[in-house]
Amino acid sequence: MAYDLEEQEKLDAIKAWWARYGTLVVTLAAAVALAWGGWWSWKAYQGHRANQAMGYFEALEDAARLGGADSAVRIKTAAATLREDYPATGYATRGALVAAQALQALKDDAGAREQLEWLAGQGKVPSMQAVARLRLAGMLLDQKQYDAALGQLNNPPPAFAALYADRRGDILAAQGKRDEARAAWQSAIDGLGTANPLTQVVQLKLDALSGA
Repeated sequence: MAYDLEEQEKLDAIKAWWARYGTLVVTLAAAVALAWGGWWSWKAYQGHRANQAMGYFEALEDAARLGGADSAVRIKTAAATLREDYPATGYATRGALVAAQALQALKDDAGAREQLEWLAGQGKVPSMQAVARLRLAGMLLDQKQYDAALGQLNNPPPAFAALYADRRGDILAAQGKRDEARAAWQSAIDGLGTANPLTQVVQLKLDALSGA
């Protein structure tokens, strides 16, 4: 009898607890289930978007590789789609870099510059931004827009400081600023180190400037 009374008390306690907290428990469980399902749905959606973006990126690469009369148009169209519809996938920035190189090879300097200028403004991907600024500076150098080229090389990321110094030396040398060019190239050599193959290239430019 005592055992039955003890069991009954436990059951009453459970019933009382459930009456007080049951709704909250059910609500929390439902919220967790919805959040879990929502997370998986979001992951699936993101995967679908990434696959779509990859398709446009591959189309861009194909247009760049295969060429053809309308290749520049196809390159620009694919790059624009990636930038406008899939900006968060990573393919947009990579696509801009591929498009810039391909368009420059096709002698479409205006199109290439537009791609690089967009990429140079993408602060959320600093490594790609740094590459774009370096290439844009080189393109502006070829176009003899020296001040604009130097403007792309301000505040270089530490990992790109030596490469930026090398490009700065190229621009200063083209302007006839020999002493400044020499200092920039020496800074590049110091930053690159003796083991870097590019050091020899910069040293040749420095020697040529000095008449060695």
